[in-house]
Amino acid sequence: SQGLSADTTGGGDVSVVPQANADTLTQFASGQIDGAWVPEPFLTRLQQESGARLLVDERALWPDGRFVTTHLIVAKKFLDAHPDAVLGLIKGEADAITFITDSPADAQKVTNDGIAKVSGKPLKDAVVTAAFENLTFTLDPIASSLEKNAQDAYDAGLLKDTKLDGIYDLSLVNKVLSDLGQPAVRGL
Repeated sequence: SQGLSADTTGGGDVSVVPQANADTLTQFASGQIDGAWVPEPFLTRLQQESGARLLVDERALWPDGRFVTTHLIVAKKFLDAHPDAVLGLIKGEADAITFITDSPADAQKVTNDGIAKVSGKPLKDAVVTAAFENLTFTLDPIASSLEKNAQDAYDAGLLKDTKLDGIYDLSLVNKVLSDLGQPAVRGL
């Protein structure tokens, strides 16, 4: 929309370089890239550690500011063989969301402790706090945003097909939501 061009081979006015989010931090800090489209906590780290400025808050591009970044998935074969285990996993996710909502400071500490355990080093508390401000945790897969992402990827030549029929089985998610007195969510 700004008159710039790009293609999937890196040509045009804008060169798009897919890379790991962690690599984006060092590439930006060293001046090897000029910008990035990243999830949290990498947005906050770019801002706090390298003086990056947020040009577009992706929430402004979506209805009600809601879009999917991560899905909880299981193989259909596993779901069919172990529905109780999947139900327990979804209940655990619902409990975690409640914990995040009810005790954000404790949730941030648990998250950072987990990051430290996996990576060997925690993030700065200020990074975790700021990143959490930009996140919304929900059991809703926000299916319409996945559908739009798939169409955008198709339009850009990154996908050959956008057929997503049957990608969601939300029966167990909706059971958990019903048990919590919350409205059902829908897929495509």
